[in-house]
Amino acid sequence: MADIMKEVMSHIPPGKVSEANFEASNIVLYTKDREFFLDNSGMIKRIVDDIKKRVELRPDPSITMDMEKAEAQIRKLIPEEAGIDHVIFDPQRSRVIIEADKPGLAIGKQGSILRDIRSKTLWVPHIMRKPAIRSKIIENIRAVLYEHSDYRRRFLDKVGHRIYDGWKREKREEWVRLTYLGGARQVGRSSLLLQTPESRILLDCGINVADESAPYPYLEVPEFNIQELDAVILSHSHIDHSGFIPYLYKFGYRGPVYCTPPTRDVSALLALDYVKIQRGDNKDPIYSTDDIKEMVKHTITLDYDEVADVTPDVRITLYNAGHILGSAMVHMHVGNGLHNVLYGADMKYGKTMLLDPAVTRFPRLETLTLEATYGGKDNVLPPRHADVPVFIDGIVWDITAIHTAYPEYLNTNVRKLIFHKDQNPFLNPIFKRVGSSKERKQIIEETGPCVIIATSGMLVGGPSVEYLKHLAGNSKNSLVFVNYLGEGSLGRRIQRGEKEFNMGSTARPDMMAVNLEVHTVQGFTGHSGRNQLMNFVKNCEPRPKKIIINHGENSRCLDLASSIHKTFRIETNAPRNLETIRLK
Repeated sequence: MADIMKEVMSHIPPGKVSEANFEASNIVLYTKDREFFLDNSGMIKRIVDDIKKRVELRPDPSITMDMEKAEAQIRKLIPEEAGIDHVIFDPQRSRVIIEADKPGLAIGKQGSILRDIRSKTLWVPHIMRKPAIRSKIIENIRAVLYEHSDYRRRFLDKVGHRIYDGWKREKREEWVRLTYLGGARQVGRSSLLLQTPESRILLDCGINVADESAPYPYLEVPEFNIQELDAVILSHSHIDHSGFIPYLYKFGYRGPVYCTPPTRDVSALLALDYVKIQRGDNKDPIYSTDDIKEMVKHTITLDYDEVADVTPDVRITLYNAGHILGSAMVHMHVGNGLHNVLYGADMKYGKTMLLDPAVTRFPRLETLTLEATYGGKDNVLPPRHADVPVFIDGIVWDITAIHTAYPEYLNTNVRKLIFHKDQNPFLNPIFKRVGSSKERKQIIEETGPCVIIATSGMLVGGPSVEYLKHLAGNSKNSLVFVNYLGEGSLGRRIQRGEKEFNMGSTARPDMMAVNLEVHTVQGFTGHSGRNQLMNFVKNCEPRPKKIIINHGENSRCLDLASSIHKTFRIETNAPRNLETIRLK
């Protein structure tokens, strides 16, 4: 593949392409020839069919229409009823992103309006649905990407050269190893290092917010060298999988992070919230907002089922995990058919109110890593309950807004409802946003019976702790846990029955008595219960030859591993942190 660009250019007539670049594993050709851009007579499609890689033809930035004039032309071409909102230009890549209430009207019949925009402005238009709820975090993330458009272009080209320019390490034999830097026989700080003779890939890099004694992955091991790291692949945005990635950029990593678009947005939001919580607890944050921006600048987003090379010998595909918005299972094709690994991460094998169940069909599969969060024999989850009116406080509102920006990641029923404002469940009047401490006080002192959803769910910081301080003393109130509670967290301690806590310091104690009712409703979790995990293995096509159990408490990992082996006669393993398993 070292000469792939030469192969592409050999099919192009001389003088037609002004510049050729990689955009990670994709190839982008720029032309100053207006007519060639508008009609290449199927030449690009024939190249794609020949080399089996994505190739895109764009106009050279020098021939595109002035941005101000182009926006005016775009607004003139697209009918008013389409509801155009933002028009965002990516000048270094000759792209324009157009947000509309009704994307179909903005696209036109069989793409007629898009063709008009291309021919009249020489910009490449991309139509996106306007989010039902405006999210500042999405706007800030896009601002970071487009403000650094020139850097992004150079960065993506560099990633492409790493993929296609051949091997940089000496290859004596083929092998695949997986080292657990976190998340083995525990829930929290998930981080796995995949190694081949050529590649060093980190699968997730999270923080265990419930364990102050050992919150971070074991990055000081001999196997891990940040200077040799080729890529980070992020399965989903939860802090125990994403929270430590900005730290890598703080210490010099400048390689790519691969994930879905919603995962990029929510993980950035959670990292910013983590910094805010640390400052609120009078701690020095482990990284800064600038480090989070670096993570965003270096993120390469992939859609479900999109195949992408990430190194010379590893190709990945992200599949729906059914866990949270944008969550993915990572399928890795290593070598030329050498080995196929599915990093299951966190997954839900059951349809929920928002998401479709995790995918079970894959092209090839030899090794599967499977979570055991609720993998014990007693972890049979009950049915879910009906919706109730709620107040939403903290970053939950922003995450809800991000859901409305990516309806394609939701299940069919919800997606259909979102497309009609009067039926959009996210706009239901029962949901009320809490936007200030004054409103929070009014809810506590003046509002009657209600439900409050507030972060963090483990009660390790954020508005949930403030509500707890005010509501804990009244036995008429209830505290309902619907998520996993990390060992050592305030939430886990209350769940176990502790009744008194010092919410101040040793010097200035502030004692809180817990008199309210405490309930645990496990059916709301985005994780699979015991039966769902067993059914996932049963329905996996093809059936894996080896299953590695992780992301669960010690007893649950061992229990699930034993049950899978006895039921399906599959080799299982439940490694500890710092263990390395040779997969091939």
